[in-house]
Amino acid sequence: MNHIAVIPAAYGDRVSLPLPTSLSPSKVSAFKDCALAFRFSAIDKLPEPPSPWATKGTLVHRALQLLFWDEPPGRRSVAAALAKLDRAWAELSVDDEYTGLGLSESEGEEFLDEARALVRRYFELEDPDAVRVVGVELKLEARLGNLTLRGIIDRLELDGDGELVVTDYKTGRSPGANFELSRMAGVHFYALLCEQVLGRRPVRIQLLHLAEPVAISLVPSEQAMRGLRNRTQAIWSAVERACRTEDFRPKVSKLCDFCAYKQHCPVFGGEIPVLGEAALVGAG
Repeated sequence: MNHIAVIPAAYGDRVSLPLPTSLSPSKVSAFKDCALAFRFSAIDKLPEPPSPWATKGTLVHRALQLLFWDEPPGRRSVAAALAKLDRAWAELSVDDEYTGLGLSESEGEEFLDEARALVRRYFELEDPDAVRVVGVELKLEARLGNLTLRGIIDRLELDGDGELVVTDYKTGRSPGANFELSRMAGVHFYALLCEQVLGRRPVRIQLLHLAEPVAISLVPSEQAMRGLRNRTQAIWSAVERACRTEDFRPKVSKLCDFCAYKQHCPVFGGEIPVLGEAALVGAG
């Protein structure tokens, strides 16, 4: 496998490339999957073209967000959720995230039908009238040493005992047992944010895979939280080191077929763009 050549730092400990200002679950996952793709996204800030899978996820997430925002228990029906989907569709259909897909009229109708099916399948996983919502699309930020952690929780709720539960929706198919732990790592990250910001560790974290549909639930133990804190700090140290040496190495895997930055990757004959002056001011 080809790698990017290591470029020594010319000025001691000075960071040659700007550090991201924070880590989120998606950034942690991106760095672990491919450090070079992480650089393209978080540091070079190369535009990422919209994908039908991500855009469909945006649409369904928005519909469920509106369902829990607008409707009290007793009124969270399938019909209400589909009405929220129509409202979300009215918002998204004129947005670049959707129009950039370039779908034909028939493809757009199929796209919307698939989103409706995902919303209906959600009701096979749980009764939304029984959910005691604390917040939806909840933004949390916390410090962990010299690192800022940020995340957006799809849904935070209380169980029957008044304990916190974190729920994350997934609109793609379940990745299978071999990759499920990496998916759960993101939800563990949200549990860590709750612990840091709210002073309470959730008693349960769950993924709701709407496509199957299937629910996966875990208890975030002290051991799991300690391991996550250590891994997150280690990843941040690796990001700092990669920025200092300008050594972000590509990692060839099946994910390359879906990578938005494949054209820029040296492994596939591309060239790493020169970092623009605007990006050098700071990366987010």
